[in-house]
Amino acid sequence: MAGILTIQLALADHGREEELAVALSEERGITVVHEGDLESSAHADVVVTDSAPQDGGTPHVLWGGKAGDGTDVHASLPAKTPVEVVIAAARLAAAGYRLVGGKSRRVETGDDLADMPLPARLHLSAREREVLALLAEGAPNKVIARRLGISVHTAKFHVAAVVAKLGAANRTEAIGIAMREGLVLI
Repeated sequence: MAGILTIQLALADHGREEELAVALSEERGITVVHEGDLESSAHADVVVTDSAPQDGGTPHVLWGGKAGDGTDVHASLPAKTPVEVVIAAARLAAAGYRLVGGKSRRVETGDDLADMPLPARLHLSAREREVLALLAEGAPNKVIARRLGISVHTAKFHVAAVVAKLGAANRTEAIGIAMREGLVLI
């Protein structure tokens, strides 16, 4: 998911749609379009809706609605879910992840990461929690090292430890797991 992320909003509740549009306008690297605004040649990376999926291929984040068959639904969130979590779910869905029943897994893999035990995840050291918070901000290893006053090598070590303890395949998945488990707030 490189470049600008295009999120299409298709909510029947126009108040919630406007609230989400305002929050998204403050996010870096996101373009917001509303239902019907896309030209035929344009394509949204993810759709946030409260009704049935609109097409057969674009990941959908269902925000307080019924999923129907759920083939395109990559995340189903309760209506009371905070806007910040909806935005995070949209980013993860656009990156190819599904958040189903409180679990996360990459769509393309055959492994069901939802069944993986994560016993060590709640035993992150204070430094690992600092690193995790910086990862959630999108900080690369050099920035993590600079902000924590450690070497880049040590930052890489801590990132690898966090990813391993959370049972994640990569940094992005680690952030998704951490968000789901309430270890970080974005």
